[in-house]
Amino acid sequence: MAPLLQSSQPWVEKYRPKQVKDVAHQDEVVRVLTNTLETTNCPHMLFYGPPGTGKTTTALAIAHQLFGPELYKSRVLELNASDDRGINVVRTKIKNFAAVAVGSGRQGGYPCPPYKIIILDEADSMTEDAQNALRRTMETYSKVTRFFFICNYISRIIEPLASRCAKFRFKPLTEEIMSTRILYICKEEGLHLDSEALSTLSSISQGDLRRAITYLQSAARLFGSAISSKDLISVSGVIPGEVVQALFLACKSGNFDLANKEVSNLIAEGYPVSQMLSQLYDVVVEADNISDEQKARICKKFAEADKCLIDGADEYLQLLDVASNTMRALCNMPQDFSSGY
Repeated sequence: MAPLLQSSQPWVEKYRPKQVKDVAHQDEVVRVLTNTLETTNCPHMLFYGPPGTGKTTTALAIAHQLFGPELYKSRVLELNASDDRGINVVRTKIKNFAAVAVGSGRQGGYPCPPYKIIILDEADSMTEDAQNALRRTMETYSKVTRFFFICNYISRIIEPLASRCAKFRFKPLTEEIMSTRILYICKEEGLHLDSEALSTLSSISQGDLRRAITYLQSAARLFGSAISSKDLISVSGVIPGEVVQALFLACKSGNFDLANKEVSNLIAEGYPVSQMLSQLYDVVVEADNISDEQKARICKKFAEADKCLIDGADEYLQLLDVASNTMRALCNMPQDFSSGY
């Protein structure tokens, strides 16, 4: 039974670093936190940066290294975005946990300092009222409790909370760092990934190592030990480059019927339009033979369509609108009055 449980374990958890020093690419953060672990003098902390760069891993590693497996459950409170973290939870659950004093002294080789840790993952999704309620709790119980806030957008954390914390920015992972980690996992799992597939995986993951590992595991389960670039694209939901280019060239042609045909094909294939806008944006921005004014007009339409899609608009109509406005901009056709130009 044990091997079955092991094989069904997500690789994201299986290969999650257990110690702060093993966190990839965040050298400044690791250096400061290693010193913190040695002195056990831990401030309130705010970890921010893109997804999949090691924020939660680092927070959990600190807690495990301070308290060890025996005291971890009694000394650490983890709350994620999936938990209720409104103002009532702050006033009851968090406050009650923070208020209880604890003893100090090494136990089982772990330093076990005289305070507890509350980890608030996805803290930027907490309401402003809940964040305000935390201010007083942090001040009142700072001698016996430390708060670790983890978020993607530091701008969504109210200033009074941010100013009480030591801030640590987690950088997007470089292709080289991601490739090294992915190749290590491939070696451990007996997978073969050629250089093109490795480059594709880094590209479609956009610096998110968690996403890269998830794609890799999905591809391994579907296609076996030899994984190609095409296999990774098929499991990731990324639209193949030739499909994006076909729509872009149809827009450049000035032929509305051809563009409409490409749009219809995209919808029929079930490709997400929001993903198409993202990839089409990259094509437009990187194009050398398009003027800055044309790029501005096209990207403005991308933004409008993306907002409409979020609000629940029809995907076919929005993509057709984008295609026709892109065609108008590329072929220097007169703008309609609604476009703002």
